[in-house]
Parts: sequence; C-alpha cells; structure tokens
Amino acid sequence: MNDSGVVVEGVEKSFGEVRALRGVDFTAAQGEVLGILGPNGAGKTTTVNILSTLIAPDRGRAQVAGHDVVADPAAVRRSIMLTGQFAALDDMLSGYENLVMFGRLMGLRKPAARARADELLAEFDLVDAAGRRVGTYSGGMRRRIDIACGLVVRPDVVFLDEPTTGLDPRSRQGVWDLVSSFRKHGITTLLTTQYLEEADALCDRIIVIDHGVVIAEGTADELKSRTGGSYCEVVPLRLEDLPAIAAALGPLLPEESRAALTPDSDRIALPAPEGAKTLAEALRRLDSSGVELVDIALRRPSLDDVFLQLTGHLAATETGAAE
Repeated sequence: MNDSGVVVEGVEKSFGEVRALRGVDFTAAQGEVLGILGPNGAGKTTTVNILSTLIAPDRGRAQVAGHDVVADPAAVRRSIMLTGQFAALDDMLSGYENLVMFGRLMGLRKPAARARADELLAEFDLVDAAGRRVGTYSGGMRRRIDIACGLVVRPDVVFLDEPTTGLDPRSRQGVWDLVSSFRKHGITTLLTTQYLEEADALCDRIIVIDHGVVIAEGTADELKSRTGGSYCEVVPLRLEDLPAIAAALGPLLPEESRAALTPDSDRIALPAPEGAKTLAEALRRLDSSGVELVDIALRRPSLDDVFLQLTGHLAATETGAAE
C-alpha cells in the first residue's frame, strides 16, 4: 500500500445505541478514485468523517497518506482536502479573498497565497468573478471556488462528499473533469455520490456500504456482473400488447420474468445469455406476432440494478444526509 493512499481496517463507530460502522475494511491506492456508495444511513459520511479526523473511531485502524488518523491527526489534516455537500465559504468575501484567506490559513506567506489564488482562479475559470462576493455566485461557481480553496496546497488525498449534488449538468461535468485531473496528478480520491452514473464514469473501484459494513467491492463492471449478464428490453407501442409479447417470446422469457409483470409494467426484460443472438431470436418471434414496438434493445445491467440488488434500496432514495 502506498503511503499516499488510504487504509481502513476493522473500523467501528457507534453513536449511543446506533452502530454506524461495524468493522469497515478497504484500501485506496495512490492516484485511485474510489467510489463509496450506500443508502442513506449506511455509514458513508461517518467513514469520511473518521478519515478526515472530524470524529474518532471506537475500534480499528485507519491511515491516510501514511498517517494514523488517531495518533497523528494533524498530519492527516495537512495531507487532505475535504469538500462536503455544501460549500464552506465566507459569503461576504470575494472569490479571490477566500482563496487568499485559505492560503494564509494553510501557512502560505502573503505573496505566495496571492499568487496561488491567481493560479486557481484561472484554472477554475473564475477570473471574471474573482472580485465578486461569493454570496452572489451560482451553485456551480460556489462548488468550483470551494474545491479550489481545498487545493491551495496540493493534497495527497481528497474526500469529495456528494460534490455535485444540486449542480447543473455543465457544472457537474466540470467537477468530473477535476476528478480526472486528480488521478493524473497521483492524488487519491474518495468519492461519495448519489448519482450512480457518476460513480460508473469516474471511479476505478467502488465499495458498497450498507448497515455499517462493506457488502461489495470491485470495478463497476465487476459489480454489474453480479446481477447477471446482458438482457433484452422490449417496449411496446401499446401497453395492452404486453401479454401478446410475453406469449410470442415463448421459452425465451423465463417464468420469473413473466411473474414479475404487473398492470403497471410498461416493458418486458428477458435474459440474453447469448447476447445479440438472443436479441435476433426475440426480434424474429415478435416480427411474426405483428406486435408494434417502440424499442427493443440489448442492455447491460446498470449500477442502479446492482445497488438495488445489493441493498434492497433504490439509488434515488439516497439524499446524502449526514449519517
């Protein structure tokens, strides 16, 4: 394990009678982007708070950039950047003034803090807004200046807790680009997110936490493989044709898939163990039946499917609230 990464071994944390973490184990290597997923209350934010030294674990061991979070919290704090769901900025100061202030708090001399502020304003496309009060910034601009403040001194490890919550698509893409740049610079990134497509696009590996334990980990593709292989999705032009489609598909549609159909169903999904070959056979059968379709396609399981199967919760139920 590289000293610039993260090591978590058997970490436990309780709040009164509530056991938030029940023995969490995982590692993140230098330059790796590790996604932390889980339903609300699973323990994601508690894990990040321990790693960033905001709270202490009851048991277990955690190291960040080679520093123990209990034995040497000051060294951990010097090595990390923590960005939460809400920007921690002084609304009365300008973007430039916020950056200079953070630089001074991080130990930079005034000339160095000012120079670094200018660099970050250019890097985050905020030069035109440098003199404006942060209180007048849009949500996307606030998120950018917040992250920029955390980068005044380059960290070894970055914790991004729901960094794109509430952002418009353009601003979200900007954060995605930033995460990719962290990887290029060898910065380890731990990302909690309520957007599963975000984890799919950004993360080298993903861990899923539920009820305070890690219940799955791997790449996005490895996790998707746990839900089974590809499947065909058939969407009829008229919902009343669903029974006719099920009949036409015959043995291609397993009994459990038939049983899953309800009056509210608007499509049929059937396993495609032979991929395109299964799709071609389904097309042939449906063409013979004369049923009109809106869409038929070969699909792979999504992280939403994985999340639902592993936790029993829909990803959309996550709110990113404190855990």
